Amino acid sequence: MARSKNPSEEAAEARRWRRVFDDGRGAALEMARLWTRLPELSRHPRGSGETVLVLPGLGAGDGSTVILRNHLRRLGYQVHGWGLGINSGDVPKLLRRVIEKVLELSRASGAPVKLVGWSLGGYLAREAAREVPHAVDRVITLGSPVIGGPRHTAVAPLYRRAGASFDAIDAIMARRELRPIEVPIVAIYSEEDGIVDWHACIDRKSPRVEHVRVRATHLGLGFAPEVLRIVAERLAEDGSTGERAR
Repeated sequence: MARSKNPSEEAAEARRWRRVFDDGRGAALEMARLWTRLPELSRHPRGSGETVLVLPGLGAGDGSTVILRNHLRRLGYQVHGWGLGINSGDVPKLLRRVIEKVLELSRASGAPVKLVGWSLGGYLAREAAREVPHAVDRVITLGSPVIGGPRHTAVAPLYRRAGASFDAIDAIMARRELRPIEVPIVAIYSEEDGIVDWHACIDRKSPRVEHVRVRATHLGLGFAPEVLRIVAERLAEDGSTGERAR
């Protein structure tokens, strides 16, 4: 028999789902703002045919990143979705496949790949960069938790009900962090995020990380005008110097 929730647990769950609802409503408003700011998107810094791989968040697939990918493609990048269907949250399995994709794209282009990951997709991008830094130019994460795995997200109860051990996840993450990520990381986060606690997006371990705070919902990070501008600016920078590529 399922354990009944006590009043405090019920109140906490109600607040959590209220934040998720508000996040979704805010994302709809951000989509509307995007259409009013389309002319300025064409003025964003342009690429020169570099390869970009975009990874979706938990429960999402390539359809969720269409706006971001199309924008980067119009700016002159060779942009790829991850092509792995819906992000199931099975990190060990997905990480192996992401690494294979990164190596494939790097070999095909003859250069390191730029990675952009939304939420859990950003965590996968970071870990791929940790494993194969020679094949990754830089990583940009959008609202990606780097502390506590799913512990500090709205989906934490789902992981608990599935039997996940947050302590075990913490231990795995701690072991991986013994090997720092060598490539530049841009961690975009929002204090208005209703899905991921923004504190969990702050990376205090990586030696080459830049944190950029924006005003956006979690569900709107992939198409908020401010985020699109920052992603374009950072992708156009030289990965070794942090300066705008000439």
